[in-house]
Amino acid sequence: MTTTGTTSFNLDVNDLIEEAFERCGLELRTGYDFKTARRSLNLLTIEWANRGINLWTVEQGAIPLVTGQATYPIPVDTIDLMDMVIRQNNGVQSNQIDINISRIAEPTYMSLPNKLAQGRPIQVWINRQSGQTNPTTVVLTANVTSSDTTINVSDSTKLASAGFIQIDSETISYPNVSGNQLINCARGQNGTTATSHLTAAAVSVQNLPSINIWPTPNSPGSQYTFVYYRLRRIQDAGSGIYVQDIPFRFIPCMVAGLAYQLSTKLPNVDPNRIGMLKIDYEQQFQLAADEDREKASIRIVPRNLFYA
Repeated sequence: MTTTGTTSFNLDVNDLIEEAFERCGLELRTGYDFKTARRSLNLLTIEWANRGINLWTVEQGAIPLVTGQATYPIPVDTIDLMDMVIRQNNGVQSNQIDINISRIAEPTYMSLPNKLAQGRPIQVWINRQSGQTNPTTVVLTANVTSSDTTINVSDSTKLASAGFIQIDSETISYPNVSGNQLINCARGQNGTTATSHLTAAAVSVQNLPSINIWPTPNSPGSQYTFVYYRLRRIQDAGSGIYVQDIPFRFIPCMVAGLAYQLSTKLPNVDPNRIGMLKIDYEQQFQLAADEDREKASIRIVPRNLFYA
């Protein structure tokens, strides 16, 4: 007797939804059945993000720091940052150094007397914004070149005192406002390119998740790099031809979770079955979560204090 020699079993969205419907004691019949199940599937993955760390969504990133710049955008699909360091001499194999940087809360960052003070960065506040872009009635009142760091707008009171704006296809960070001028702007942020803009161009607010470094870098060039591990969002369900952005060990949990979510909104589902599906989902999630964790050993040493 021989085995298959394969370990590639997975469920595309169609098969996953069909399995969930069958656990509810129903059949997938209409296009709306598929649509409502896909919506529940996306809500399910968001719930998982709120439950804690999903190891397969951990990714490394790096941001070159600029002299005097305090705020830098991070990817919009970031849930949170886990571990961070300031790397000196990035890419220089014989002289690369990683230095710890402390994460602080908003009240601590707010209490810093000079947020633009320069030095080696030692603290970071992570501003977890929605990533949404909001239109405004604000427009430019003067042309802007690709190198301008002062931008004239029609009404700065409709903008935050610091943050990100979008003009045409460019994202711009501004740390200060003076009258109707945005000053000390950092151009070409969030992977965009600094370019020229004409008077009357629309200004939109971008609520980008970002990091706020203190002190701001004092070194020219790219001596300092902010290196981090982040948790990203699980990818959307998509159409029926795709498999889900999960490891194989979470397939039973996803099926069980979708079956439970569908049972709470579909008619003709026995209430006793709903309770059973909820218990099964919680059990499957616990099994998957217990397996999806760091397995490195830890050592705890008690600290003894003696007083004379």
